[in-house]
Amino acid sequence: MAGLKEVRIRIASVNTTKQVTSAMKMVSAAKLRRAQSAIIKLRPYANKLNELLANISSSADVSDDVVYFKTRKVKKTLMVVITSNRGLCGAFNSNVLKAAVSHINTHNKELNDGGNLDMITIGKKATEFFGKRKANIMEVHDSIFDGLSYEKASQLALKLMDLYASGAYDRIEIVYNQFKNAVTQILTVEQFLPIAKLPGKETTTKKTADYIFEPAKEEILTDLVPKSLKIQIYKALLDSWASEQGARMSAMQKASDNADDLLKSLRLSYNKARQASITREIIEIVSGVNALKG
Repeated sequence: MAGLKEVRIRIASVNTTKQVTSAMKMVSAAKLRRAQSAIIKLRPYANKLNELLANISSSADVSDDVVYFKTRKVKKTLMVVITSNRGLCGAFNSNVLKAAVSHINTHNKELNDGGNLDMITIGKKATEFFGKRKANIMEVHDSIFDGLSYEKASQLALKLMDLYASGAYDRIEIVYNQFKNAVTQILTVEQFLPIAKLPGKETTTKKTADYIFEPAKEEILTDLVPKSLKIQIYKALLDSWASEQGARMSAMQKASDNADDLLKSLRLSYNKARQASITREIIEIVSGVNALKG
């Protein structure tokens, strides 16, 4: 059994750790409330825009007019991987990285082996992970979450749109955690460009909307398509940000609970060691008195 001094040191250490994890949990909870509010407000608008674009893209003449609807033979792909800058958030980062690697091996293996798969990493964890694996990292945006805003998301979206329009890449994909609730994140791998059309299942069960363009189709699409793509990037970043805070809050809660369990075990060990020490001292005193009497 450990000595009293050793157990006291361990109890103090666990108490300090618990204070840190509890503080981190409260900070993450405060950030989560803000992030959750932002993504919940944005999601209906973003989903409606995506639905509108997917419906419009089913029109052949529209697809010919806007470069972002045009599909090309995939010779080069760009993958955007979104993680966090810090750890201590459970499996949040590792799940995204595993999903990215799995998607590469399943759908982009030939491109990757041929050096035709580039990456943009958002978050230090993704940058470090793929940097160690000598991946083709084209750009790093680790500071985008330092004051995340629509303007920052717009700049990134414009960069991706220019890369696709210029023909530098034939497909652009995003890998991130979609926020569901504080304890659940949905791993998402979605195609950013070209804009996907409605799935075949939906087109067979629903009639494609027949839009009347006013004042002019070209003018509306010129404004609507870039705006929708910017919103899509902003939504992915907000989803990841909210998911990170939820994952960190849950991880710190579990760490605090584990600290409580460990403290109970240590205090029990301490009381047993203290009781054994007191018993031993009493036996020594009694033995000494008996020896003097003898």
